[in-house]
Parts: sequence; structure tokens; C-alpha cells
Amino acid sequence: MRRRSRRADSEQNADIDMTPMLDIVFIMLIFFIVTTSFVKESGIEVNRPTAQTATRKEQGNIIVAIRANGDIWIDKRQVDVRAVRANVARLHAEQPLGAVVIAADKETKVSVLTQVMDQIRLAGITNASIATESDGQ
Repeated sequence: MRRRSRRADSEQNADIDMTPMLDIVFIMLIFFIVTTSFVKESGIEVNRPTAQTATRKEQGNIIVAIRANGDIWIDKRQVDVRAVRANVARLHAEQPLGAVVIAADKETKVSVLTQVMDQIRLAGITNASIATESDGQ
């Protein structure tokens, strides 16, 4: 009779409780989802000018694209120049550490680029960058 009870006890203790491990994996998953920064694209392809002093910015989260014909794109939507300020302010509130990068086509008129930069400054962002292609030198 004693042998049966020992065997029954050892079979009951053979199970491993997986709950703590699952809790840790779930917490790690939430941590990585929260800490991941997502890059927002402008939604169009522009032919950027080249520059010898071009440097790479890894965290350009707010991208304002300007086509050669003057169309302005933010967050995969075409916007009017008067709506740039509100859109950039909203995106900057969502990503306060993200930089604002203007990706203008090399055929874009300076007047449109100036209006966009003015609207970005009115949104409270003073360090907007202009995207260029590296000259390769």
C-alpha cells in the first residue's frame, strides 16, 4: 500500500507550472511593442537633390513630401499648404522625439518649400531638416 502512495505522489509533482514563464513572456512582448518606434512615410516618391554635406538622420518620424508640381503629402495623404501646420503639430504630439524632415523634389519651387517650412515653424518646430541624396564624396 505504501508503494502506491509514493508513486502517486511522484506523478503529481512531475508537472511543471508554466504560468510564471508565460507571464514573463507576455510582459516582454508588451515591452517590445511599446518601445518600438514606427517610421511614418510620406506616401510618395520624390527625386531629392544631392548635397555634399548630407548626413543620415535615423529618427525622421515626421516626413513632409513635396512633389515637383507643388503637391504636399503628409502621412500618405495629400494636404493643402494651410493644413501642414495642424498635421505636423498632431504628428509631433504623437512622436515628441521625432524629427521633422522635408523631402522636396529637386524641381520644387522655392516658394512652396518656404511656405511649408513657415507652417512647420508655426507648429512650434524650429529644427526641421531638408532631405537630400548624398553626393558620394
